[in-house]
This record gives sequence, structure tokens and C-alpha cells, in this order.
Amino acid sequence: MTTVEQSATRVAIVTGGSGGIGGAVAAALAARGMAVLVHYSGSPERAGEVADAIQKAGGLAVAAPGDVADEAAMAALFDVAEERFGGVDVVVNTAGIMLLAPVAEMDLDAFDRMHRVNVRGTFVVSQLAARRLRPGGALINFSTSVTRLQQPNYAAYAATKGAVEAMTLILARELRGRDVTVNAVAPGPTATPLFLEGKSSELVERIAAASPLERLGTSEDIASAVAFLAGPDGRWINGQVLFANGGIA
Repeated sequence: MTTVEQSATRVAIVTGGSGGIGGAVAAALAARGMAVLVHYSGSPERAGEVADAIQKAGGLAVAAPGDVADEAAMAALFDVAEERFGGVDVVVNTAGIMLLAPVAEMDLDAFDRMHRVNVRGTFVVSQLAARRLRPGGALINFSTSVTRLQQPNYAAYAATKGAVEAMTLILARELRGRDVTVNAVAPGPTATPLFLEGKSSELVERIAAASPLERLGTSEDIASAVAFLAGPDGRWINGQVLFANGGIA
């Protein structure tokens, strides 16, 4: 890739890019002309498939690993994007885990593990984005519509996402004068393997019926919301949480 090509191409890092939503986000950004670094933690094959699909469609992509809660690993991830593509313009934090149990029964080791990935991981990547995004850039973190739904068993998970919302809204104000937007997307029930795992077809149908649109969201629905915030039409949206949930909350 030449220097001219690098300077003309917007570059995105998608953490959790091997996941259902993360992979869809990577594909959506690539379809809009961005070079994409597809981050993964434990699924190198899937991340490679996402990157290969982007390249076969004529886009630019590379897969790279790292622990989102490890600041050195994430700094190295930004280095890869800068060395390969010339800079970083968009960072999307889809990486996260969801461990469910009632408050009275939640295992505290599981609680700590979820906070390490969802809260510390988002903070580490957001900190690097705040330091290294180019002017005109965008940071998009991930919350959840469960923060409004108050569903039993989701307290620990929703608590991590409430923390993500708080840091997102404050960081947007801290980056005054940088021409960088900071927002969060809060999906509702979305038909990903993570969501569907362990649920009966009857339960899935009941959840889908709760939306006025009477269906689950798709990964592509969420990716379209992210692409809007990452693109030129979303430049006036800043310091907001966008609930992408079909009206369920």
C-alpha cells in the first residue's frame, strides 16, 4: 500500500471482530471504504475468515490478537493498524462477555472476569483511542438495552455496561477541541450465537415478540448503527447512547 493510499483511506479497529456483531461491524465499515483491523482474543480462525471475506470483496483488512484489558497488547494493536494502514480513525469496542446469574447467586470470580473484559477492556481501548485517533475520528463503545429493561439475572452484566456508558459520555466532553466523536451503541436482543445459546425456541420467540417490530435484531442491524456513527453522516452525534433495539425499550 502506498503512502497516498494510506492517507486517503480511513482506518478502523474493531475489537471483538471475530464475534457475530463484531464481524458484521468490520464488514460494514469495509463496505464503506475503510481499512479494518479485525481484533480477536480466542477465535483466530473466525477473525481470519472475517478478514479474508473483506479482502475477497475488494477491501483492506488484517486480523490481529490481543487481550483488551492489557494495555501493552492493545498499544501493540494500534501499532499494527498504524504500521499497516497509516493511522487510526475509527475504534469500535464490540469485545465483551456476558455471564448471567441472580445477584444472590453470582459467582464473584465470574463477576470479576466480566468487569475485567467489559469495563477495564473498554477503558484501556478508549484511553488509547483518546490518545491516538486522528482528527475527524470516532470511538464507538458498546452498552446494552438491558440497562433500561431491568431483567432478572442481568444485574452484573448491566452494571458493566452502565460503567461503559458513564466513561463514554464523560470522554466525549474530555475530547473537546479534538474533532473526535465518542458514542455508545446499546443493542437489544440480537440473534447472535452468544444470545441464542441455552435459550429454547419458545423463549426466543417470546423475546422477539416483545419488540414492536416483532423480531430479534440482526448483527447487520447493529452494524448499520455503528457505521452511521463512524461515517460522515454521524459527525454531529457526540456523547450519546444510541439504543438499537427495535423499540423494545
